[in-house]
Amino acid sequence: MGFFDLFKKKQDNTAAEPSQQAAGQPAEQAAEQAAEQQRGREELAEGLQKTKSGLFSKLARAVAGRSTVDVEVLDDLEEVLITSDVGVETTVKIIRSIEERIARDKYMNTSELNAILRDEIASLLEQSHSSTEDFGIEVKEGTPYVMMVVGVNGAGKTTTIGKLAAQLVKAGRKVYIGAADTFRAAAIDQLAVWAERAGATMIRQEMGSDPASVAYDTLKSAVANKADVVLIDTAGRLHNKVGLMNELTKIRNVMAKVIPDAPHEVMLVLDGSTGQNAFEQARQFTLATKVTSLTITKLDGTAKGGVVIGISDQFHIPVRYIGIGEGIDQLRMFDRREFVDALFGEKKE
Repeated sequence: MGFFDLFKKKQDNTAAEPSQQAAGQPAEQAAEQAAEQQRGREELAEGLQKTKSGLFSKLARAVAGRSTVDVEVLDDLEEVLITSDVGVETTVKIIRSIEERIARDKYMNTSELNAILRDEIASLLEQSHSSTEDFGIEVKEGTPYVMMVVGVNGAGKTTTIGKLAAQLVKAGRKVYIGAADTFRAAAIDQLAVWAERAGATMIRQEMGSDPASVAYDTLKSAVANKADVVLIDTAGRLHNKVGLMNELTKIRNVMAKVIPDAPHEVMLVLDGSTGQNAFEQARQFTLATKVTSLTITKLDGTAKGGVVIGISDQFHIPVRYIGIGEGIDQLRMFDRREFVDALFGEKKE
């Protein structure tokens, strides 16, 4: 059995799942659902192609001409994972787990290595969605679900808000967006364009206004108009961590005056193409405020997709969404099994 061949059977079984899940549905609806799921898998695989190609080529070189996993193979594997931006701590965790398995089983051949890596990586990723309904957001009837979105400028924060709003509107939800990044006129204007494209309502004030005031007005309007979801954009400045912390705290406190348990979620948006720099951003923002979920953007244009694995593992924060393209529908709910399958699926010749 070849190095990549052992996943073919598993991938074929995965492809058959939709038809099993669709049992009991009208044939036409089941076929349409299966086709949509297949398109989604193909789009994800295409979006992660650079990461997949880089990882596989490195793994293939690491085991070339070897039949068993020994110390030398593990040393090469460690280098592969680190250079794929998985991160040192997470890499060490994976290597130790494989060493423990070798010690237990006394033997491991190289054709088993990818299968073990697949399982190890999936186990390190936090599960983020209990349901696919409402694009993974647990909307509560009668009270708007409030999400505060944080991240540095240029990470794709505004774009992510627009794409998320579009998916929620598509699901039949009334969405309000608060333009609380009042330090950049371009940010407010860009968000307005996305809100219009998505069919969401945007609340804004003049540039330089108090961000907390914008958040307050947005929630008051959302409650009065029976909105389902509120997305609050924030400024992405890291040059003054104390100032950032104080600003985010003030926004949270003001929102809680309107909806006592708001925000229900604080989502950090990270640019996956920045690799290890994304780790530092995650570290800074988790120190500044309580972050409860992650979105990793721009994965389609980089070979550094391993950053998803390391950040989720090291910070124990679930990845909610990943961005794999510029299109309004190219923000995807993150599923750890789909992600691993996209990386470790059958190698394309």
